[in-house]
Amino acid sequence: MITWKDIVNDDAVRTYIKKADESLVALGYTEHSFAHVGKVAELAGNILETLGYPERDVELAKIAGYLHDIGNVINRVDHAQSGAVMAFRILDRLGMDPEEISTVITAIGNHDESTAFPVNPVAAALILADKTDVRYTRVRNQDPSTFDIHDRVNFSVKQSEVHVVNGSHIELNLVIDTTVCAVMDYFEIFMGRMILCRKAAEKLALDFRLVINGQRIL
Repeated sequence: MITWKDIVNDDAVRTYIKKADESLVALGYTEHSFAHVGKVAELAGNILETLGYPERDVELAKIAGYLHDIGNVINRVDHAQSGAVMAFRILDRLGMDPEEISTVITAIGNHDESTAFPVNPVAAALILADKTDVRYTRVRNQDPSTFDIHDRVNFSVKQSEVHVVNGSHIELNLVIDTTVCAVMDYFEIFMGRMILCRKAAEKLALDFRLVINGQRIL
């Protein structure tokens, strides 16, 4: 069976991720390279593993997480859908079972806020892992005087942790430097993502909680 490690070590996959991130550099987006997709893959798998899902579902979540942003190599617009098509070609070439391919590409095609929906547990885990990856190391702009709101929000996050707690809820716990970004700025650009995380958590029979500087916000 095709494993996450097979995907990580695939030369074509690595090229697509690298080139996709180069496009996003040119467009002024935060980091979407190997650090991001690796973190998303690990967290998506960890969420399902913690909840007791089968080992193969955990592996598929990691594969979906690693491949989820390759569509950016074509265009940022509709990158989830183009990425799903690209992932189909890759996984079919590697000989993955069609049922498993379907699970992975469905998750990838449903991860972007504009069209996302947690249609299955793998998709739900991918959404939660992707939308909670907010951290100062994703900011590429080295001039704080020219930060846009996305730069400020990410740069303000000095600590970010996601945990499934007691099998009942999943919690995003942030430590934010409020001298860089007000908490309300976070909500201005991330409210849609947090609502989506709530829907994804519900798919996994969990509540979603957001804690900022020790205070529960959602």
